[in-house]
Amino acid sequence: MEDKRFLFEEDSVPHALRVMALPTIVSQLIILIYNLADTWFIGRTNNPYMVAACSLVLPIFTLTVVITNVFGTGGGTLIARLIGVSREEEASRVSAACLWMALGAAALYSALCLLFMTPLLRLLGASDNVIGYARQYMLFVVVLGGIPAILSNTLSAMLRSIGLSSRASFGLSMGGVLNIALDPLFMFLILPDGMQVMGAGIATMLSNAAALVYFIVTYRRASADTILRVRLNGKRPTRRSFAAIFSVGIPAAVSLLLFDLCTIVINRLASGHGDIELAAVGIVLKAERLPLNIGVGICLGMVPLIAYNYSSGNRERMDAVFRFGRAVGLGIGICSVILYYSLAPVILRVFIDEPETVRYGTAFLRARCFATPLMFLCFSMVHFTQAIGRGRDSFLLAFVRQIVFNIPLLFLMNRLLGMTGIVWTQALADLCTVIVSYIVYARIRKREGWPAGI
Repeated sequence: MEDKRFLFEEDSVPHALRVMALPTIVSQLIILIYNLADTWFIGRTNNPYMVAACSLVLPIFTLTVVITNVFGTGGGTLIARLIGVSREEEASRVSAACLWMALGAAALYSALCLLFMTPLLRLLGASDNVIGYARQYMLFVVVLGGIPAILSNTLSAMLRSIGLSSRASFGLSMGGVLNIALDPLFMFLILPDGMQVMGAGIATMLSNAAALVYFIVTYRRASADTILRVRLNGKRPTRRSFAAIFSVGIPAAVSLLLFDLCTIVINRLASGHGDIELAAVGIVLKAERLPLNIGVGICLGMVPLIAYNYSSGNRERMDAVFRFGRAVGLGIGICSVILYYSLAPVILRVFIDEPETVRYGTAFLRARCFATPLMFLCFSMVHFTQAIGRGRDSFLLAFVRQIVFNIPLLFLMNRLLGMTGIVWTQALADLCTVIVSYIVYARIRKREGWPAGI
């Protein structure tokens, strides 16, 4: 861990953040690509019902990441803080406990999805044209693929928390590349015509399983010379550590859950305007993930550095990491607005060449892209509060963003302006949330006795 201590404590901020964030950005982009790959390959059928089915299952699959956040974010940030105050033995116990808790939660979630698959899809707005395809996709991606997906992401968070960002990112990237390779194989060669959605689901399940094998091997090897452990050996984390895991992990999970709920509301409202509109907005929600995933990668790279320096008392370095990462992410967000607005029709045709879907999607993407830099500012503030162990503030920001602003505005704007109102809601809601987040940030600094700053 000595080389990692230099990275956390003394290395230049741009280089340290590059070492931690670049692998996570790459892995986030590859994860994005393999998520988009399913939509892209299915879009080659020019069947909007198949595309709509994938869009409906997306929020259900996102719940696997919600579960990961409880133990990956809650446990990972705690591990970094414990190392910062030289409590390596407790950090070891936390890593093992989080791994086993994640496994239990994953198994329970997969079982529930199997039992309630059809009513859940109907609740999300699946029509008779879409329900069959959605069931195929959900069976393989969530029911059978949920456990490897959750464990892979949890193990990745554990590795990243101790500075092994490149190893963590390689496993996620490997799974993404494999998924891209397997998609056309199962969709167009192995399975018959009309089973493309099932083929995409099988490819995703197998790629997540392969990534899990990599992470198990890598994690066990890392446990030989780091604080990471698989077995508890009869020693559980302290009650205070369990409280710290859940005080950050649950708000982090709820934050993503509320984001997922917002996606469900968008899909539900869009389905009321027609299956073509649902397919178009589904493509837009995936296409906009490119700059957002880059932003998430930057935030994930910042978190261990911020958490370590917060617990060790190096406020100056903590602030420098946060400022630099935020500036880089904001710049990327502004560039994405320009590119997405200019290239919207081209981007839509990459996914599907059905004229009506492209026409709707172009208008939707040009509206949604203005929210991108604002969304990054929201993400960065939430990750900062998680890194310093302030779960309540993290939850507050997520609650305000989705429950106070986003979801009520979705219903209001849908009633006033229809689909146009739905796609403009995100920018308006996030503008309000950014204002609130900086008020919360200023109060945290005042409470901690830090100098005022942005």
